[in-house]
Amino acid sequence: MKSRDTHQSVMARFDINYAPLAPEHFAGVIALGNKVHGDNYLTNALLSDYYTKSFVDDINASWIALNQNSVVGFRLTFAHKQWQTDEWCTPSLWPATAENICYFKCNTVDPAMQGQGIGSHLLRKSIDAAKLQGADAGLAHIWLASPGNSAFKYFTKNGGQLIKKHANKWRYASIYEGYDCPVCAEYCECEGAEMLLEF
Repeated sequence: MKSRDTHQSVMARFDINYAPLAPEHFAGVIALGNKVHGDNYLTNALLSDYYTKSFVDDINASWIALNQNSVVGFRLTFAHKQWQTDEWCTPSLWPATAENICYFKCNTVDPAMQGQGIGSHLLRKSIDAAKLQGADAGLAHIWLASPGNSAFKYFTKNGGQLIKKHANKWRYASIYEGYDCPVCAEYCECEGAEMLLEF
């Protein structure tokens, strides 16, 4: 009986449901984001802004993964009409039209749930929504300090092309916005990889 209970527990652990991001998920998304990426990586104010940027009409490009009603993964995506380039973007090197590119802000999966295809499934959900919104590519800045450089490997595996590497991508956030990088002793010095994924 104990063996059967253990088996059911393991099965339940990987019973994943996917849904568009909604305000009732904010607390779980913030908690997971800060657990994985460092304190103040996400706040309620930031996530509320990101949520608004996820939409074109009624189509939401940001998705979450749930296990037993707990957030175990999320993909935050800005619609192609809802973001602007900055100093970390190199449009002259993009093999796609800037006006039709969405922005993959963040992808996070609970470390205990990694290796189950959750991140790739979330990406596909966001791509499908972004295409309905009118995008034909997505830009991301990938954290190159992720354990085993898993973020870069994951995005490359899913078709992402490296455009350019940027030093100190999150340094401003660590100095002025309270972001506490989980790998840097003081202010963040992590490198970010500007990557583009064509649909």
